[in-house]
Amino acid sequence: MPVTAKKYTIKINRELCKGCQFCMAFCPENVLAMKKAKAVVINPEKCTGCQLCELYCPDFAIEVEKKNE
Repeated sequence: MPVTAKKYTIKINRELCKGCQFCMAFCPENVLAMKKAKAVVINPEKCTGCQLCELYCPDFAIEVEKKNE
């Protein structure tokens, strides 16, 4: 389920996520956390759209998209 931040939508495919925590490690704003061994968005309003979580996800489970305003 996509979570919409101010300007960005963060989509996490929980079926693909293996819980490696790379997304959490590389996110400079602490937008993500782990819940039941899967990544979840906890602070969508802090997302700057840097896409580091998407870039470093080895499972291609995260997508960050610019929100249409």
